[in-house]
Amino acid sequence: MAIKIKIPKSGSKGGKARRGLPRDPVIRAALVVFLVAAIGVGGFLCYFYIKYDRIIEQRFRSPVFSNSAKIYALPRTVHDGEKIDAKEIAASLRRAGYADQGHPEKDGQSPLGTFHLVKDGIEITPGPESYHSPESASIVIEDGQVSRITSRGNDLFAYELEPQLVTSLFDSEQRSKRQLVKYVDIPKVMVDAVLAIEDRRFFEHSGVNFIRMFEAGWVDLTKQRHEQGGSTITMQLSRGFFLTPEKTVRRKLTEMLIAEEMEQKFSKQQIFEFYANWVNLGQRGSFAISGFAEASRAYFNKDLKDITLPEAALLAGIIQGPSRLSPYRHPERALERRNLVLDSMVENHAITKEQAEKAKASPLKLAPPNVEASDAPYFVDMVRDTLINKFNEHDLNDQSYRIYTTLDPDLQKAAAQAVETGIKLVDDQVKKMRTKRVKVGKKMETQVAPGPQAQVALVAMDPHTGPVLALVG
Repeated sequence: MAIKIKIPKSGSKGGKARRGLPRDPVIRAALVVFLVAAIGVGGFLCYFYIKYDRIIEQRFRSPVFSNSAKIYALPRTVHDGEKIDAKEIAASLRRAGYADQGHPEKDGQSPLGTFHLVKDGIEITPGPESYHSPESASIVIEDGQVSRITSRGNDLFAYELEPQLVTSLFDSEQRSKRQLVKYVDIPKVMVDAVLAIEDRRFFEHSGVNFIRMFEAGWVDLTKQRHEQGGSTITMQLSRGFFLTPEKTVRRKLTEMLIAEEMEQKFSKQQIFEFYANWVNLGQRGSFAISGFAEASRAYFNKDLKDITLPEAALLAGIIQGPSRLSPYRHPERALERRNLVLDSMVENHAITKEQAEKAKASPLKLAPPNVEASDAPYFVDMVRDTLINKFNEHDLNDQSYRIYTTLDPDLQKAAAQAVETGIKLVDDQVKKMRTKRVKVGKKMETQVAPGPQAQVALVAMDPHTGPVLALVG
């Protein structure tokens, strides 16, 4: 059976399809407006995309975090016949940056040098970046006393250990302390803690987590207060590197655009590494604490690689508000926030509930907050003032100068503790002198007369040669 099909021509009287724009003037006007708007928005986005692409390229063309000069303390000298333990020498070398050759899985490698504890003492091997010439030494210890020091078969009367780093020399615009760390050297527990509380979908989104933004907006709208943030780690970096802290719609849109561009240029590991070295984690004396490695040293006096679960949760927790959640000034808030991070890690399947409960039972174990003892800020200021009178500050940092000083770490610590104890006694005496019983109406009241606070300073010098060994303000 034959079938014939007749297809009507476009534009015939019976056909409805027509070429060109619809006849309805309203629809035609709407289409024109839509096209013009789409072209305008597209051009607008392309302009800003190219603009910030250039800015990002320029920002990351050189090292992300500028180099800095480093200030070192006076090298400790071990003498023949001195009463000292091999573990004490090892601890001093580890603080100076040496790696334990007997436990490379823990300390890794260090260009400064290595040490190895042996049955009757310790063997020391300076590295290519050591303060010393690369000559190894062996210190033999018997009954808690140095019995022999040898180097290349020769007996030595004394041996200088690697000097300890006091601080990186800050520049005038940003008074901060930072220890740079690679992503591969960041413990998994630290990564898991940060992602659980700051950005759970970090390895899944493309820079902007729209689901989280909508959730945060809904919570803010329904509860009539800001409780959650919608910024991803990449957006936080975008804001910190390129934008001002003002809270406007334009800044938020720009932040999102830069985040998307950064995700196209860098891997997730690189972005997290930038974040780990950039994030602000509080204040130590007059220095800002920048990055997880510096925070681990400041809060726990340990390397980041040695951090525990409750310590990692604490650092991740205080990102939200380093001042408000300071474990030194507000331990209750910090503890509550730390436990919230642990619960979030359970929800994110990073740890088990049993691990979280065990970590929650752990108290805050913080390093002593005496900044004068460890950082010697007045001494560092004196060194800096001396240097910038002789050298260009930019060259000092850009070329990573090493400044070896006369600061004695042990004496600095003793001086700081003496001042801390002594000023309390002075304050008590001054308060006692100013406290009087006065008659107010028919009653006698105890009042403390106002007056200036007592000030203190301590300078310890070598009386034979004149160098400053300790300085406390």
